Amino acid sequence: MSCELAIKVDVDTLKGYLEGVPRLLDVFLERKIRASFFFSMGPDNSGKAIRRIFQKDFILKMLRTKAPSTYGLKTLLYGTLLRAPMIVASNPDILKRAAAEGHDCGVHCWDHVLWQDRLRKMTREEIRTEFAKATELFSRVVGVSPKSCAAPGWQASFDSLTVQDELGFAYCSDVREGVPFFPRMNGVTFRTLQIPTTLPTLDELWGTEGLDAEGVNDRYLDLLEPGLNVHTVHAEMEGGSMADVFTRFLDCCVEGEMGFPTLNEVAARSRGGAAAVDVEMSKVFGRSGMVAVQVRKGS
Repeated sequence: MSCELAIKVDVDTLKGYLEGVPRLLDVFLERKIRASFFFSMGPDNSGKAIRRIFQKDFILKMLRTKAPSTYGLKTLLYGTLLRAPMIVASNPDILKRAAAEGHDCGVHCWDHVLWQDRLRKMTREEIRTEFAKATELFSRVVGVSPKSCAAPGWQASFDSLTVQDELGFAYCSDVREGVPFFPRMNGVTFRTLQIPTTLPTLDELWGTEGLDAEGVNDRYLDLLEPGLNVHTVHAEMEGGSMADVFTRFLDCCVEGEMGFPTLNEVAARSRGGAAAVDVEMSKVFGRSGMVAVQVRKGS
């Protein structure tokens, strides 16, 4: 079986949108690769993420990944000491460019920090409102409604899955581990296909077990398996301070004649044979807090 790498780009912040996305678009254009981009559409409230300081391992992760230099001091103050700027509205042409160059584009969220930190306390109507604001702006900028979303921090709930079904998305990518599937929660099977992230993210690997730039890329090449691999990258890291590291990894994959399907292409071919599988919140190595994972048989 051949090896495929679907690249999922999460755009979390204004800096990632204005600087990281254009850089990644140039990288992909040069290599004739199409990726799947998910845009935080509304305010950059990154400074409010300081609430996670009480989560185990959060401070260690911030230090290990050199967050201040990766995200910039202004980003770390947005929504607290500095006004939260609007992300996509600051320069709609960047989103337009990604769509015009044939990338699979969807919504990440309206307010990234709100979704990642508060989803499980949000009512279904509040979730509908967040989606409505994000999809409305996306539609105005791109000219068509978004057909996919990917939750910040891999956060999912019964109500968020319910609203995704209402919106008729072609697929979502809110979950870690496993193969494309239809999510089941509280005994209810939802209609919207989930395509999980299968590889660890760069911020989960960087600095662990002494991994440096070359070590990280070697680890990624070791982790690639026959069939579909889904790699979530962040505009702030792989499009920023870690751009050279990511580019070298991509070049290795290109030299290996690997396929690069978009998640939309994966969804189109996977829907017919996908099974219903339970989703639960669990820990993932290298990440603070809980994330939604596909429950493996026998677990």
